[in-house]
Amino acid sequence: MASAPIHHGEVLQGAFPRGPGLVRGLVTLPCAMYSVRAAFTPDASGEVTVVPAWKSKARTAAGLALVALDLPGGGRLELSGDVPLGRGFGSSTSDVLAAINAVGNAFRVTPTPEEAAKVAVQAEIASDSLMFGDRAVLFAQREGEVIEDFGAPLPQLRILGFGSRPSHDGTAGRGLDTLALPPARYTRRETERFAELRAMLREAIATKDLPLLGEVATASTRINQRHLPIPALDRILGIVDEVGAAGLQTAHSGDISGIILDRDDPEVDACTEHAQRALRAIGIVEQWKFNTDD
Repeated sequence: MASAPIHHGEVLQGAFPRGPGLVRGLVTLPCAMYSVRAAFTPDASGEVTVVPAWKSKARTAAGLALVALDLPGGGRLELSGDVPLGRGFGSSTSDVLAAINAVGNAFRVTPTPEEAAKVAVQAEIASDSLMFGDRAVLFAQREGEVIEDFGAPLPQLRILGFGSRPSHDGTAGRGLDTLALPPARYTRRETERFAELRAMLREAIATKDLPLLGEVATASTRINQRHLPIPALDRILGIVDEVGAAGLQTAHSGDISGIILDRDDPEVDACTEHAQRALRAIGIVEQWKFNTDD
């Protein structure tokens, strides 16, 4: 048996210098609200089957993990979990990572995060960085490589999450087909700004500077607004300012966002309740809250 966590969208997502060009990268926000569990039973068939049958990416990942780890045969993969799909919680990567870990556990082999990342990208085209645990990394989601390891976790946060992109009929929670979205095309000025935000995030993590981290997340949200708009973004940012929150983070390929609050502030519960009321007042009723160290 193995498990895999989820995340709550991104703190930063954009395009960053690497070599002579640019590479797309992201920094995810840890979240323990949901998880995926997987069990792999090896057999000599040479093929992998999966339950439920529609979890094709996880099946592919298990087969690729057998090859990557030089393990024999095939087997049966069983998955269970409660992660909402297509919302920005990393449901696909959670399935894939749980499958990889389950294969390893079945043979008492532990894939490295780097090995898991390579398999995950092969299995799902674009992967999140869940295999690195609570390490804050700038991760190239289509190459499966770490662009920068920030050397420490993100500061501990209170997040007031909510569904930020209701569907056309006014309902929320239906998610997005994230791979169907065209990759964002950033301007030169935007890529220059991403380089600045990367340096700011590095400092925020090293010094545990929550306001600076919130500034990075809000700036990333504003830049990506052009590519996947959040309705009422200006009104939401007004609430962020009204309650004295650090910033706003979002799933840049999903439909969830989070107001970033100081977990250790004595007034954090009152601020959270104030923000909840203000969000409901503008029609955002789907809400949840968590601490990143839960």
